[in-house]
Amino acid sequence: MGASLSLVDDVARARRAVSIMFVANGIAFASWAARVPAVRERLGLRDGLLGLALLGLACGAMLAFRAAGPLVARFGSRRITRVSALLLCAALPLPALAPSFAALVAALLLLGVCNGLMDVAMNAQAVEVERRSGRPILASVHGMFSLGGLIGAALGALAADRALSPAAHLAAVAAVIAAAVAREGGALSADARPEPATAAGPGAARSTGLLLLGLVAFCSSVGEGAMANWSAVYLRDELHTTAAFAATGYAAFSLAMLLGRFSGDGLTQRFGADRVVRAAGVVVAGGLGAALLANAPVAMLLGFGCVGAGLSVVVPLVFRAGASAPGVAPGKALATLATLSYGGFLVGPPAIGLVSDRLTLRGGLALVVALALVIVALGPAVIRGPAPRASTARTPARPQVIRAH
Repeated sequence: MGASLSLVDDVARARRAVSIMFVANGIAFASWAARVPAVRERLGLRDGLLGLALLGLACGAMLAFRAAGPLVARFGSRRITRVSALLLCAALPLPALAPSFAALVAALLLLGVCNGLMDVAMNAQAVEVERRSGRPILASVHGMFSLGGLIGAALGALAADRALSPAAHLAAVAAVIAAAVAREGGALSADARPEPATAAGPGAARSTGLLLLGLVAFCSSVGEGAMANWSAVYLRDELHTTAAFAATGYAAFSLAMLLGRFSGDGLTQRFGADRVVRAAGVVVAGGLGAALLANAPVAMLLGFGCVGAGLSVVVPLVFRAGASAPGVAPGKALATLATLSYGGFLVGPPAIGLVSDRLTLRGGLALVVALALVIVALGPAVIRGPAPRASTARTPARPQVIRAH
């Protein structure tokens, strides 16, 4: 009995620790984003140069995704999460200290590498904690990232209002995050030994399954990128709302995504991942499709909210399915899925812009509806919970955690 209680306590501490890592990552990223205007003004950068500098952040993340899988497989997600989080803290103030455009690009490239490495490692750690707990947690820990983003954005706005320099602000945020990582990092879960590949899981089948999962994540991330870049533009330019009302478009999406992530684990546990993904795609396609047909400001707000609520659970469930695939190291699977997901976020907004040039922005956003239908059709076929596996001498069975109902 005592051993069972100790196991439950260890899992609870590990879940708290990984949740803190997600919050910390969200705070760090949003804190930097909030101070971009001040950094731009200090260096006197034009829009084009700022865009090129910010591309360094994306390139750094892509480079990190390639290295993250082997690093997590070799050293474990617990160690890589802690190390990458501390490296992120060290890199966070550097863009604000950059004396030139070239230095800013280098600083953002390094920041992107640290953030991308932490992204893969903390997701692999969350998968391990979920396995030990015996219940879905990925949606809620992704919700903690969203919560961290809101906290970071609020702190950034406060720092800007008080005329606190970006360097001082980001250094203070980094110090607090580093202290939290040092305090909680030891409670992260030790990684289980990976299971060997077997004849039941041939490499070609695993690769195809992983690519299909990546396609689902890509479709979801295109929708997220569309909301971030085009929701306010649609309300302002197409429906001629005020600037203040237009800003509420992305707010509606973000709030719905936050609420959806905190409720997603319970829905997954009750109905199963495949049903939740199918319902998520229907909510996005039906909600945004109906809003585009109505083409009225309030209807579009509701439509953007439907996109947030639906997409909130898709990427966490894709990551869960990929990391649970037999014969594939979780870190390598998550690195592949993160690359494809991030690619959707980068490619989606320009693609919608190109479609809008040929049609209208209304037609461009219809692309999100079409990709949501792809999720409906494809998601349930590839997203499954991990199948029970027989224990072997090399892979001992994990003890079951007894939970109160």
